[in-house]
Amino acid sequence: MITDVDTGDYDCLYIPGGHGCCDDFVGNAGVKDAIESAYGAKKIVAVVCHGPIALAECVKPGTTTPLVEGLCVTGFSDAEEAAVGQTDNVPYLIETRFKEQGAKYEKAESDWASHVCVDGNLVTGQNPASSTAAAQKVVELMS
Repeated sequence: MITDVDTGDYDCLYIPGGHGCCDDFVGNAGVKDAIESAYGAKKIVAVVCHGPIALAECVKPGTTTPLVEGLCVTGFSDAEEAAVGQTDNVPYLIETRFKEQGAKYEKAESDWASHVCVDGNLVTGQNPASSTAAAQKVVELMS
């Protein structure tokens, strides 16, 4: 379990995606604490597809400011969620929530294309097609 992990023992926290994240990460204090701890310690935090939904729960170190405010981020787009017919089955739409939180949300020019944002030690990938590119960015940051 993530609550058993000391993020200080690792250089990177990589959170994959999938619709299960929408149930498992929203309201999960353990996931929130792990992300905030790793991010605050300047560790690499990487999230892909629906994994970024966990970021919407987090705040910048020592503040109540949303973690993503002012940052370039991506995640499963509203259009992609509509295309898979899950708009009404997720707690909120990642793209919409990030924009509400003041993030600089970016997405690929076409649905399902790879798109990755890197902002400091935060790496976000839009969708499953972005997994390899996001992992490559993590490797670059760790080199």
